[in-house]
Amino acid sequence: MKIPLLDLKAQYAPLRAEIRAAIDEVCDAQQFILGARVQAFEAHVAAYCGAPYAVGLSSGTDALLAALMALDIGPGDAVITSPFTFFATLGSIVRTGAFPLMADIDPLTFNLSPASVRALLESPPRRKKHTPKALLPVHLFGQCADMDPLMDLAKQHGLHVIEDAAQAIGAEYPARTGVHRAGTMGDIGCFSFFPSKNLGGFGDGGMAITRDAPLDTALRTIRVHGSAEEYRHDRLSGNFRLDALQAAVLDVKLKYLESWHAARRAHADFYNRAFRGSAVQSPQAAYAGHALTNYHIYNQYVVRVPERDRVRAALQKAGIGCNIYYPVPMHLQPCFRDLGYRAGDFPESEQAAREVLALPIYPELTDAMQQAVVDEVLKAVAGK
Repeated sequence: MKIPLLDLKAQYAPLRAEIRAAIDEVCDAQQFILGARVQAFEAHVAAYCGAPYAVGLSSGTDALLAALMALDIGPGDAVITSPFTFFATLGSIVRTGAFPLMADIDPLTFNLSPASVRALLESPPRRKKHTPKALLPVHLFGQCADMDPLMDLAKQHGLHVIEDAAQAIGAEYPARTGVHRAGTMGDIGCFSFFPSKNLGGFGDGGMAITRDAPLDTALRTIRVHGSAEEYRHDRLSGNFRLDALQAAVLDVKLKYLESWHAARRAHADFYNRAFRGSAVQSPQAAYAGHALTNYHIYNQYVVRVPERDRVRAALQKAGIGCNIYYPVPMHLQPCFRDLGYRAGDFPESEQAAREVLALPIYPELTDAMQQAVVDEVLKAVAGK
């Protein structure tokens, strides 16, 4: 049985008429840049996440960049983040002229380790001459980073907090002050609507949410060439607008997001039971016992396996979709060589990069399909 890592056609089929009708409305109106469709989607996402402000942007990458710009982060500043993430996290920091000051991950959740951040702040590397100005935790694979201790550290050291929630829209965290959704705990939360995300568009798209009115104003100015009024540009910026067509598609899909989260969790439970007692290390849902609904939304179901590359090759040969997120940590990427990091600087991130493997988790999987994945994974791990 051939099973893809992701099947967007299976998601689209039952929504086709509804999505096409929404697209037709935009085409009939001929308003493609911002406008009522984008405003409506922004309002719906803000309500869903529990934030007063949401700003539609052209991608998750541009959401991160706009957030950094809104907080005036640039040359001479350092932003603390994780080396075990997608390129956009580090790339956005470097594009502002700031320095990415990295801390290692928690090996159980793959998220930024508060203990590692604390050690970094208390004993910063001497070769790094930049002043920490912001903390940028990544809510990786659909589970929130441990935000209470990270927020405590940010407060103690006077740091802004930008949440990279590209993979975690709707994920919940049991904070001391109550349950909060990803993106609402820091100054700004950033989302991606890349097609493979739980809430994915028909191309690139992103969003930033905030509780701060001046930051909302700044983000809205930044997304339109730094212009608060036509032909007056108050700051250097870019073109980071969310298209109305993408907003229309995403607004349709948003209504189904909670059911898709639930289906992904059910599939994760299936895998967890099937892999129990084997050499396959299932991902840990750190907040599963905290009476949360979306304790994890499983944008990816990422296991650790011995001899990962051999296992991956065997699965591909058997027609089972899988992928590695991420094979090379950011501190070892060629484009970041001049930052001065070396192999061995972040051992947990480096070990994860050698062992992780993502398996199919999309909502439309059947039990038979999942069982086929399990059978092939266990066979591959056993070397059969």
